[in-house]
Amino acid sequence: MADNVSPSKQFYWLVSVFSGIIMCTIVYKLTGIISVLCFKGYRKLSNEKKLEWNNRGFSTFHAFIASTASLYLLLLSDLFSEDYYDELIINRTSSLSKTVLGISIGYFLSDLAMILWLYPALGGLEYVLHHGLSMFSIFLALVSGKAQIYILMVLFTEITTPFVNLRWYLDVAGLKSSNIYICNGVALFLGWLVARILLFIYFFVHMAIHFDQVKEIFPLGFYSLLVVPPMLAIMNVFWFWKIAKECMDNDCFDSQISNWAVEWIRLGLH
Repeated sequence: MADNVSPSKQFYWLVSVFSGIIMCTIVYKLTGIISVLCFKGYRKLSNEKKLEWNNRGFSTFHAFIASTASLYLLLLSDLFSEDYYDELIINRTSSLSKTVLGISIGYFLSDLAMILWLYPALGGLEYVLHHGLSMFSIFLALVSGKAQIYILMVLFTEITTPFVNLRWYLDVAGLKSSNIYICNGVALFLGWLVARILLFIYFFVHMAIHFDQVKEIFPLGFYSLLVVPPMLAIMNVFWFWKIAKECMDNDCFDSQISNWAVEWIRLGLH
């Protein structure tokens, strides 16, 4: 791990992290400006609601960046291809992967700072734990250059964040009974199932298949891989249960789903 830490790399990491913090600050400000111009109800919100509104703006922006970059690195690039490199998968890195990890650390630092500042308005202990574990894991992967494939898999789960944030925006705007709220609920349910439940199953299967490589990671990184992902998976299952429960308890949701089912049956009959 010490061999991977050089002054030039430390500077590069710091630039990436501060870029993430600056990105969050700029998007936070822009969200407030755009919201004043485009959403009449924004001015009527309390200061606490405005803070959360703007906070979810940079949360959504980071989610797009992290999930898109992770998807590219994992599936579209050859970085983690089984047969493309002779190097072990757990040792593979790139300038893009390190930049994404640094930016994500900057985001989690910014978001955690706001969560603690307004605690518990933006989230309780589960959010503090989630962000703390995420930053710890990303930091280890960044400074060691190990197991970045698994960190990128976890970062891809941020793809569900825009749906979570849109749900909050629609709720605050009084559109909880609208079709867009229901459609977003369906997308959130399916997206969470795929990205945060099924993907974690694949994560553990992949790690088991490549366990001979995983064992080559330095001790702290190795045991972190055995402990942190299961903890995140448990939190994802808990939140998935809450999402499913809200869907079942929402009368408008049940009614709309029934209407869609009837329409699909009619289309099938014709």
